[in-house]
Amino acid sequence: MTDDGTRPDAELRERLAIREVIENWVVWRDAGDWERFATVWHDDGVMMATWFQGPAEEFIRVSREGWDKGVSILHFLGGTTIDLAAARAVAQTKMTISQRAVVESVPCDIVCTGRFYDFLEKRAGRWGLVLRQPIYEKDRMDPVPQGAAPVLDEATLLGFPEGYRHLAYAQLKIGYSVYGDYSRPNPPARIMEAVARGDVDVAVVWGPLAGWFAARQKTPPLELVPVSPQIDRPFLPFVFDMSMGVRRGNDKLHA
Repeated sequence: MTDDGTRPDAELRERLAIREVIENWVVWRDAGDWERFATVWHDDGVMMATWFQGPAEEFIRVSREGWDKGVSILHFLGGTTIDLAAARAVAQTKMTISQRAVVESVPCDIVCTGRFYDFLEKRAGRWGLVLRQPIYEKDRMDPVPQGAAPVLDEATLLGFPEGYRHLAYAQLKIGYSVYGDYSRPNPPARIMEAVARGDVDVAVVWGPLAGWFAARQKTPPLELVPVSPQIDRPFLPFVFDMSMGVRRGNDKLHA
């Protein structure tokens, strides 16, 4: 900020470029413009969603497959706030996801409201997404035909987090694998428990989760071994850098 509370032109241009990336994501993805949609990501970009978690390249592929099968998902944007630090930025953008799907034999519109939480970097003069993590705050399901109402399985519905349970229910019914079975505590523990029971011989689990659960699995004890190679060519990384943030002013944790 300058002394009079305005932003320098250079900073304003960066913020506008970041907002353009966010808007292009929505317009090009919802229009099925896959070639241009790929340009909003950096090569190592990652997408996290209810039904997908992984590399942006793979997200584009499965989104295109869904589009070709008639899956109808639209996105609408609201306001954006951007924390800018040189060639890196964190943006939060209000959004609404609208999906039409047949749920328990009834066509329904599902609307979910939340925020896109985006990590972006400027590389070679271009802003792009490194990570998109939606935050789902609330949703609802409306039957399309007048007087119709789907009969939902309550146990399945309540097994998902409140912020996106109707959206998750609909996606589950049309064949997507929705992240986490929240009808039981600690969904990631299921794979570790399967190894302990002998249902599977080995599992690939994210290191921090694997270490936490393995330390509490006494009988039988579980052996943890780092995945090798770190990257399975041509592109399937198994090792990722991590960073942690602390509250401003908390110098003890920051050290």
